[in-house]
Amino acid sequence: MSAIDLQRIAAFRASFARRQATEVTEIPGGVVVLDKQYAASHEHNQLVIEGPTAPSDLPALADTVLGHLRHRQITILDEAFGTICAPSLTAAGYAHETELVMTHSGSVAIPGSPAQTVALADLRPALIRQLRIWMPQAEDTAVHQLADRRTARLRGAEQVHFLAVRDENSTVGSWADVYLDAPQGIAQIEDVVTADTHVQRGYADTILATALHYASGYGLVFLLADPDDWPRGWYARRGFTPIGRSHVFTRTQAGS
Repeated sequence: MSAIDLQRIAAFRASFARRQATEVTEIPGGVVVLDKQYAASHEHNQLVIEGPTAPSDLPALADTVLGHLRHRQITILDEAFGTICAPSLTAAGYAHETELVMTHSGSVAIPGSPAQTVALADLRPALIRQLRIWMPQAEDTAVHQLADRRTARLRGAEQVHFLAVRDENSTVGSWADVYLDAPQGIAQIEDVVTADTHVQRGYADTILATALHYASGYGLVFLLADPDDWPRGWYARRGFTPIGRSHVFTRTQAGS
């Protein structure tokens, strides 16, 4: 079952990348997605590889199609093929990370005080504040693009919801995205974040419980987690189980 679920998740992720892009170019084994408005966003300007291609061709291909950018990113959705490609890409100077694919099973509790669905305009100030904590040296243009790129995500799935929990002063303290595709019976929970200023208040539990409530009724609910960071265990305690991995290769251009 996990193999079938991984195939469905990979197909959903590839479709999401295509649908939110403003420019799509098919390449052997995958696709190039671009959005000039969000040039600082690796998510929106990268190669997404779904199937076999020549691993040794990928570095040159990325230089060709992403040559106008400060970064190169190649996401390989198939775990085994990503492992095959790793030697060629790391030899070309790419950093290699993996994403843990986790699916949810079990009951879904209805949160007593659920998170709210918000517009990007309501979420944007909190996103910018947190991005400045994570990226203190980043230019304002890049920070704003990384906050505003959620506008592109609205095109990615049949339904896209931005969830937020506010504190007693109505300041957004935690947030997450939920992507729903009823025809495919699949839901993704993404970017579950609690602001550094609002930790230890239970906000993340509220966000996740609300997101799972939105996703209830969908046969396959998944998220992506860093395999080496603490949220993996936090998700596991809340009903998520690892079923596989995808690969992300990134390189920053010299002088950028």
